[in-house]
Amino acid sequence: MKLLVLGGTHHVGRAVVETALQRGDEVSTLNRGLSRDPAPGVRALLADRTDPEAVRLALGHQEWDAVIDTWAWAPRVVRDTARLLAGRTGHYGYVSSRGVHRWPWPAHADEHALLVDGDPAGTDDADYAAAKRGGELAVLESFPEAALLARAGMILGPYEDVGRIPWWLRRLEKGGRVLAPAQTPLQYLDVRDLAAWMLQAAERGLAGAFTTTGPPGAITVGDLLTTALQVTGFDTELVWAPPELLGRYGLPLGMELGLRMPDGSAPSGMHDADVSAALAEGLTTRPLRDTLADTWAWLQAEGDPAPRADAPSPDTWLNAAAEQRLLNHLSR
Repeated sequence: MKLLVLGGTHHVGRAVVETALQRGDEVSTLNRGLSRDPAPGVRALLADRTDPEAVRLALGHQEWDAVIDTWAWAPRVVRDTARLLAGRTGHYGYVSSRGVHRWPWPAHADEHALLVDGDPAGTDDADYAAAKRGGELAVLESFPEAALLARAGMILGPYEDVGRIPWWLRRLEKGGRVLAPAQTPLQYLDVRDLAAWMLQAAERGLAGAFTTTGPPGAITVGDLLTTALQVTGFDTELVWAPPELLGRYGLPLGMELGLRMPDGSAPSGMHDADVSAALAEGLTTRPLRDTLADTWAWLQAEGDPAPRADAPSPDTWLNAAAEQRLLNHLSR
């Protein structure tokens, strides 16, 4: 395909670009050109997405078979770009989020769960859920029959700049006894599996909204962390603690994996989403071991990524002094 990636230097965008190049697609990217040099073989178009005129000039009169948009902030930006691309591409893939569903998420929710309100002309990105829903509506406004809305759950793998797995790997690297949330089911998707599915969907002209994460019940926190120790070889002892004990010691550990809310409660529907629609349309998932080994290899090669401005600080997930107090308690 002739592909335009709006973004293309961080996390999902970078994975989309690399996967597309491996497929043999002709890839252009549109971004400010401030983060990373474009991958070899990529045509880099430079513009600030918040400036519609700059985007118009950068795009020129070109046409593409498909566009993939990773924008996560003010919906107006998605609307302006989608309008510029209307009639110039046959497919618009938007990386959305399960966050567009109204809270609390029901157990086993699929694409038909209730949605939050969103404004496609909105300029506010403080409310992530509303911003993503506004982005969806902005895409549908210009591509009512040719839009793929990939409502992603927890995305892991190389290039992750939210800090979930990089934070855990660095923490395990220190060795010794490490506090861990009690073993709970997890639902996630490797970023490269998301990228591959969106590209295949674009090639097929698949449209509609899809919950895109891994199958429910496939792994637990225990699987994640013990596999991380296996692929890295760290000499670290995991000490499991139930949620009520973590709460008693004032430790929000588990928030980073969507196991707990800031108030300490356990969220419903976070890790048991119905993904049968995406699986029926060809979504596949690679082994957990591959995701963790490749994430560790990337961290060793490139170092820790700069955290996203809209991501919570990992410092809020664990207080070292409180962790030690609980470890001491569990040793009695």
